[in-house]
Amino acid sequence: MKCAGWKCSLSLGFVLGTILLGAAPLAGEATPSPAVTPSLLSPKISMTAALLSEPPEPAQTIGEKLKELEQGVEEAKSKGDNAWMLVSAALVLMMTGPGLALFYGGLVRQKNTLAIMMQSFALMALITVMWALVGYSLCFGGSGPVIGGFEHAFLRGVGAEPNPDYAATIPQMTFMVYQLMFAVITPALIAGATAERMKFSGTVLFMALWFLVVYAPLAHMVWGKGGLLNASLGGKFPTLDFAGGTVVHISSGVSALVCALYMGKRVGYPKQPMPPHSLVLSFIGACLLWVGWFGFNAGSALAAGSLASSAFVATHFGAAAAAFSWSTVEWIKNGRASALGAISGAVAGLVAITPAAGFVRPMPALGIGAVAGVVCFGMVTKVKTAFGYDDALDAFGVHGAGGTIGALLTGVFAQQVVNPIFGVGKAVGGLDGHWGQVGNQLVGVLIAWAFALVGTIILLKIVDLLIGIRVPEEQELEGLDITQHGEEAYNLET
Repeated sequence: MKCAGWKCSLSLGFVLGTILLGAAPLAGEATPSPAVTPSLLSPKISMTAALLSEPPEPAQTIGEKLKELEQGVEEAKSKGDNAWMLVSAALVLMMTGPGLALFYGGLVRQKNTLAIMMQSFALMALITVMWALVGYSLCFGGSGPVIGGFEHAFLRGVGAEPNPDYAATIPQMTFMVYQLMFAVITPALIAGATAERMKFSGTVLFMALWFLVVYAPLAHMVWGKGGLLNASLGGKFPTLDFAGGTVVHISSGVSALVCALYMGKRVGYPKQPMPPHSLVLSFIGACLLWVGWFGFNAGSALAAGSLASSAFVATHFGAAAAAFSWSTVEWIKNGRASALGAISGAVAGLVAITPAAGFVRPMPALGIGAVAGVVCFGMVTKVKTAFGYDDALDAFGVHGAGGTIGALLTGVFAQQVVNPIFGVGKAVGGLDGHWGQVGNQLVGVLIAWAFALVGTIILLKIVDLLIGIRVPEEQELEGLDITQHGEEAYNLET
């Protein structure tokens, strides 16, 4: 039996709807959830139904996501900076031992090899202990114009948290140990002038006092918050000294000259020839100094960024130019270039570029190195001979003269495009049009010279009165290895 088309369609639709969705609820009853068999739905519909059945998670705002991202970036940057600074600290320590120890050890006569090397090694231990007790606090504590305070004595408050005044992305502990390595090598440089005639006991006492009286005040004045010569933290005479031209090299070089004059000449100098006993040792030491100096200068950026790269390049270029210019002048004068001259020139260039490394471009770095090589060659070969002082290993001729040249030329060639230390867009040095910076550099140089001169003279007299500072003549003739340490550098018995 057939039925009308519309009636059959309506009946069929009702039956199918009842089967799939169940009977319609009675009026007034709560509408039950439809009993839908998941297998009857498509996968996409099934997934959508499952998501809608779960309670929604709290929505994370864009601001919160950006904050998490920024924290991750800052953490990664901090880890990278910290790794670079720890490596730099190790490189600077390598400059003292083995670098300086080998460099000086090869330049003295054989009988004094261990004695000069022992002085470098002893200062690695002595200055470290003093740094932990009061040295770091005197250099970087407080905000006085000349010397720091005792807030960090015994390393109080020096831990994992950064000190934003000095290095905001690395632990203060890292900053502290990095600066320690500068304090270690600075007095060790002075030993180049007193080589072969200074008592070991006199060396220890003098260097300990010199660190407190000369180094600590200069370090605070130039690098410490509120220091008289600080260029970025409120100094009255903002002196640009990126890595230690005044603090390290002028102070040690000028003090070396004072020590040489006070102690007098070695027995037999200058009539008796006193050539280096092993230029091989000195050559190795000079190469280690060159490599370590990247930590010395590029590490002074206190971060693994573009400024460190700039200082790294300037350091290498300055050393190379000075080695080249020293050797060229020597070749013209003597008809040949010596290995001793080449390594001495490289060290002179490294010294001169130190204050400028983080402020100058590569071409000015070449110029600073070239000038330093020529001038330091003249200091070592002409000026020392003319005045007759016995700067045994030319600590003043290289470090005092080189540091002074570098500090003054920094004022000429520093540019804000390399380091906007005075603020973005503000002139830094002469090339930017700020020629007054040369005057600030001169003030810094004069203060460093004065501190080193006066402080060293006073300390030498005190130490000489207390324990004596020079070995007796018979001990000097026998050699300091045996008389001061009871050992010999080489056992030549077969």
